[in-house]
Amino acid sequence: MKFRYIWLVLLVGLGFSLATSVPAHAYKIVRQRSSALSVGRLRRVNDSAVHYTGVPRRYSHAKHLHSSNLIKSIKGASVKFKTKYLLPYPGYKHQAWGNPQSIATSGRYLYVVYCPTAWKNKGRIVRYDMTKLDGLRATPRQVQKAYSSNAKKERAIRKAIKVGPVFTTGHGQSLAYNWKNHHLYMWCDKESAPRQPMNQYGYISEISTSKMKVLHKIRFRLRSHKFSVPGGHVLTFDKYGNAYFWSRPSTYRAYIYKGRISRNKVHFRLTHQVLSHGPGTRVQSMGYNPHTGKLYLVSDGSIANLPAKKLNGHGHLTKRNVKWNKFSPRRELEGLTFARNGRAYLLSNHNPEVLTSNRTSW
Repeated sequence: MKFRYIWLVLLVGLGFSLATSVPAHAYKIVRQRSSALSVGRLRRVNDSAVHYTGVPRRYSHAKHLHSSNLIKSIKGASVKFKTKYLLPYPGYKHQAWGNPQSIATSGRYLYVVYCPTAWKNKGRIVRYDMTKLDGLRATPRQVQKAYSSNAKKERAIRKAIKVGPVFTTGHGQSLAYNWKNHHLYMWCDKESAPRQPMNQYGYISEISTSKMKVLHKIRFRLRSHKFSVPGGHVLTFDKYGNAYFWSRPSTYRAYIYKGRISRNKVHFRLTHQVLSHGPGTRVQSMGYNPHTGKLYLVSDGSIANLPAKKLNGHGHLTKRNVKWNKFSPRRELEGLTFARNGRAYLLSNHNPEVLTSNRTSW
């Protein structure tokens, strides 16, 4: 495979109401010439436990705008999510942080991607130091007021939050932590409109966990003969370094892709099992629980899960392996990630908040 390396200098100066001055930084782009996708014989799994859940006419907003909320399963295994942080709103320099798109964890840190609508395919990553916030005994409301109050506690909370630079994020729903090499990655899927990619190339960026800026980017095509996809919309990694994303090729079906991402090459394969019933209309997130080895396919108010090892080789997934949860209230679920001990962190919108699970296995 032949690569061509390009040094790209990115100058961005975006703000919500006022322009924000952002310093230039350089990173390397690898243009992969060979195909990054393989497709074999497919078989359907009648995952009848999963009930496709369409987009609601109206999403439920948080019941309590300034205190704790609860999202709980009403079908499937019992699990509850309770507010851990009401995310800062407004954000740094009065920016519109009301539209978080994805979430990832790495040890003591929680990373959130913000893509304000007016920024058009650009956004930034903000890192929350959970150890410091726990040490401060920060309440959800105090975190929410971090940039709108100058009280002593809120000033201390601001020191536990690190704001990354603006960069091209695309939709921004794919931030993921690789458990094997300890790097952050995300698709940079620029869109002309929601869920309308600008071109057929896939772009994956490696991102610094300390500076939250792009270190490296690979451009490639996910194409195999007549079959092609423009790129993933969500992303997760297992503890062995395998990358996954899922898509919805038709109203009800779901495809799951598995692959590897290195500094110079990306390769995915469409796993042999096609799920007859995806969890819902919107491909919102994908998570991996290192405690149980399960993958989670997230749509709004609806989450399916299955054991990742059943996708190995030609696959051994059966209908009994695929579990499902329906949740109430019907919130927009933007992201799902897991700590090493299996504790889940759920990112929801309207109003933006992070909720944690009461169980490590569900």
